[in-house]
Amino acid sequence: MATMFLVALAQQPASPADTTGGRPCKIVIDSVGRQAQQVEVRAGETNVFAGGGVLAHCEGTGSTLAADSVAWFAGLRRFDMIGQKNPVHIRDTAITLDAVTAAYFLRQERLEAHKNVVAVNRNSGSVLRGPNLTYYRAVKGVRDTLETYASGRPTIDYRAAADSGEPYVIVADRVRFKGNDRMWGGGAVTIDRSDFAARGDSMQLDQGTGFGVLLGKPRVEGKGTEAYALTGTRIELGLQGRDLRLVKALGNGVATSADWRLTADTIHLHLDRKKLQQAFAWGPKDSVHARAVSSVTTIRADSLALDAPDQVLTEVRAFGHALSTLKRDSTAKRDSTPDWITGDSLTARWTPEADPAGAGQPKSRLHHVVSRGSARVLTHQYNQRDSLPSLNYSRGDMIDILLTGDKVDRVTVTGRADGVQLEPLPPAPPDTTKKPKTPAR
Repeated sequence: MATMFLVALAQQPASPADTTGGRPCKIVIDSVGRQAQQVEVRAGETNVFAGGGVLAHCEGTGSTLAADSVAWFAGLRRFDMIGQKNPVHIRDTAITLDAVTAAYFLRQERLEAHKNVVAVNRNSGSVLRGPNLTYYRAVKGVRDTLETYASGRPTIDYRAAADSGEPYVIVADRVRFKGNDRMWGGGAVTIDRSDFAARGDSMQLDQGTGFGVLLGKPRVEGKGTEAYALTGTRIELGLQGRDLRLVKALGNGVATSADWRLTADTIHLHLDRKKLQQAFAWGPKDSVHARAVSSVTTIRADSLALDAPDQVLTEVRAFGHALSTLKRDSTAKRDSTPDWITGDSLTARWTPEADPAGAGQPKSRLHHVVSRGSARVLTHQYNQRDSLPSLNYSRGDMIDILLTGDKVDRVTVTGRADGVQLEPLPPAPPDTTKKPKTPAR
């Protein structure tokens, strides 16, 4: 086994590029800074020890190894590297790695690194920092795809490609990589970027297919002036390149934004330019209805579609057993019954308005509601004559409501229309039969 180490001391030519697509590593020592010693353990089995700065490479590849001292154990086919003044530095065709200690097991083409580990994927540019790393090389006849494992809560700057810009910063108790674009994490997983944050007990991310999933009380948040949040039993992510385009909550979904709160069994959020653009919510048959709640309106139906360009709510469409209720003025103390409208489908539209606080971010005010199919409506309508509102109940094929200042302004009913209008009772006249009381002396 001693012939496996060729201590060339500058006579060894430069290693060629790895053109074989992952050949087994045959370690060749290129230089030793101080001394080397060979110890024959038994016939045909010789261990080698060297120190003072050692440079080596895998024969016929571009993989290089550098350490302050090394030890080769022939029976185990194990090559140990120790960094005392300088870290161990390994440059493979797939990764570069720095650590205090490392051990290379040639039979399994497995590298184990410990303490202050920094590993860089040379294809994607992803960087892992943590206390340990186990790296399985892709080698013909052994495995066709590289794999990496790390524990002790490493931090990963995760990129789809080396030039993909800002990375996702992922932290987990333990992680596993397969190839350049697949990753799994377990134990208090966090994912952060300037526009996005996610939490869960475990996660999977596949940049190749643009798919991610979070489990274990998952939560996803969009950052910025108009933030949003999504929780559910399971959350799936849709990626396009480096950008998040779709977030799905499957089971007990709850989505919140500055203008609304959305609950349903299943919720899909569609994003573009790092901002929410649309939301869809529904559930299986006989499940809890999808519900959208804004500052003055609640809409419930079998399924909901929300348009929110750049995270500003403009329209909600409700399908199947649709019902919308409108909060009334807080001064309406004698009758707290809300205005409501129902039908087979509903469309509610909001008008963007400037933020009264002067922040510049537009808000939304409800101005138009339309019900179609078995439409019914109950509204309170005010006039200048009476201090109390009249009560209107109407039915028709279609009902159109216009609002002004969050109050019903006009109701139009078409198609087999009927209804009833109840006016408020006039105030009782004063009782003139009673004599005024005599003031007490």
